[in-house]
Amino acid sequence: MPKSFIARAIALISAAIAAALLIAVALKLWQAPEPSIAVEDKGVTGAALVGGPFTLTDQHGKRVSDADFRGRYMLVYFGYSFCPDVCPTDLAAMAAAIDQLGPAGDRVQPIFITIDPERDTVQRLAEYAPLFHPRLLALTGTPDEIARAAEQYRVYYEKAGEGTDYLMNHSGIVYLMNPEGRFLTHFAQGTPPEEMAQKIRSQMAEVRSQS
Repeated sequence: MPKSFIARAIALISAAIAAALLIAVALKLWQAPEPSIAVEDKGVTGAALVGGPFTLTDQHGKRVSDADFRGRYMLVYFGYSFCPDVCPTDLAAMAAAIDQLGPAGDRVQPIFITIDPERDTVQRLAEYAPLFHPRLLALTGTPDEIARAAEQYRVYYEKAGEGTDYLMNHSGIVYLMNPEGRFLTHFAQGTPPEEMAQKIRSQMAEVRSQS
């Protein structure tokens, strides 16, 4: 049998195998479900598994619970005041989005919940919150209270490093909750204020249409 024929046969077989592998991979990708995050997970009731009761202490030393915000939208962010870059950026975006909503922004309560209660004292947060928005409510509490609130919102956080200059690894998501305290939508880290404001406005219109 000529060598050229054998070489062509081997080449054809190799091409066929490669094509079959590509088809298999394509089918696997097509059949695989889209990745989801915790805030989009839904239980048997169809309600998003995000949010829930919390009782914490604000930057004025007052005890505050989630029930205090019924009738208003909550824009909730978990972070810490010693965060070098991500938290200030996201809080600034939240503040700008609320301002861009105009009068409708008065119905939105921005809330910052620390995941670093060891350093984020009432006094520290009283100095920190006004840097972003005059209505930003900054909340702290005991480690257990913070852990329970973070669990309700499916927030990941973990201390990184030792000493007093440690960092906190944490998820960076802004949550929009409706006037009944139920989850509406979320904004990923780095969402521009314009996009955030537009989506909040859209969610408000949808809530109005359902009431």
